[in-house]
Amino acid sequence: MNNYPHPIIAREGWPFLVGATLVSIAVTYYAGWLWAVPLWVITLFILQFFRDPARPIPQGKNLVLCPADGRVIKVERVTDPYLKRDALMVSVFMNVFNVHSNRSPVDGAINQVWYYPGRFVNASFDKASAENERNALWIKTASGQDVTCVQIAGLVARRILCYVKAGDGLTRGQRYGFIRFGSRVDVYLPLTAHIKVTLGDKVSASKDILAEL
Repeated sequence: MNNYPHPIIAREGWPFLVGATLVSIAVTYYAGWLWAVPLWVITLFILQFFRDPARPIPQGKNLVLCPADGRVIKVERVTDPYLKRDALMVSVFMNVFNVHSNRSPVDGAINQVWYYPGRFVNASFDKASAENERNALWIKTASGQDVTCVQIAGLVARRILCYVKAGDGLTRGQRYGFIRFGSRVDVYLPLTAHIKVTLGDKVSASKDILAEL
């Protein structure tokens, strides 16, 4: 499961896609195109939402890759709430038109996983990091550096999916989870990391570099 490939359409989307397609076909057949058009629009939206394309993975010993598609909404020094350390945080906000497959930012081993049920306020708000449903991974790199990667549900998102556990190994760019319908990913890095993105940047999972350790 950890080495899940990229089959163009994410496996999480197949139940939604098949269901929407069958309903659209049925309404088209029994009621005609006029009634079915809105349903086909919804089906196309589901198709684009659950796309899961393969991505090139940059090579470099200390690179931190973007774990999600979206827009950089925060780059600042904060306290990592999971490891209780001063850290640099980079937040990537995903809207409903972004790819929502989440990929590991670094090579390393998972020391711990934290899951917190919570609220569903807009993921672009600051309080989403502390109040929303979230799932955090503590990844220890081969060089001994700590990276915390947090999936955060949003206003529309209602399900965080994570397929790894403590003790598992991750390779950069490896698919490890998915968030349905709009969300955010926070990455906490050591203070010595060199950040490679700025506020407002549009980034792609695995393809773009967030930082260098």
